[in-house]
Amino acid sequence: MTTLDASTTRDLSTGDATTGDPTEAPAVAGERADLLEMLAHQRRFLRFTTRDLTDEQAGLRTTASELCLGGLIKHVSSVERSWANFIVDGPSAMGDFTTMTEADWAQRADEFRMLPGETLAGVLADYAEAARRTDDLVATLPDLGAAQPLPKAPWFEADRQWSARRVLMHIVAETAQHAGHADIIRESLDGAKSMG
Repeated sequence: MTTLDASTTRDLSTGDATTGDPTEAPAVAGERADLLEMLAHQRRFLRFTTRDLTDEQAGLRTTASELCLGGLIKHVSSVERSWANFIVDGPSAMGDFTTMTEADWAQRADEFRMLPGETLAGVLADYAEAARRTDDLVATLPDLGAAQPLPKAPWFEADRQWSARRVLMHIVAETAQHAGHADIIRESLDGAKSMG
């Protein structure tokens, strides 16, 4: 059983090509540094759940859920990319969820699984690219308080706005939530844990 101990944490903080860690985040201070550090920490835990796995293992469902490790990484990549686009372009970057068709929902469901021809290395590389873009955005945004109206969706209150800061906190929360899901999926796969 592999666990995440202090030496592993040090190794992960410097980047690990086998789990698709992005390069170092841009140099920032204060609130921006805190946000990037929190996000990087949760990303490491999520990526760590895929260590030493084959493409086939990354696509296996190991619980009652439809989720697999590769699919979770794909989903978090997509969500992070969409929210980063929202910060810059507003709700048009995400579309109107109230008008989605069955085909749209089926395509969205593909985010949660490894599709034929997809590899774990490719999924991790895509995640690293999404992370780099978000990190660069955090470093260069003129104002973390700048807000955009939320897209139309059944899960959002009408006429609400989120600041870039609020969006970044949401990305941290979403990543942390899915890192927990991934830890359970990995433990069910082969007994490996991230902690404990």
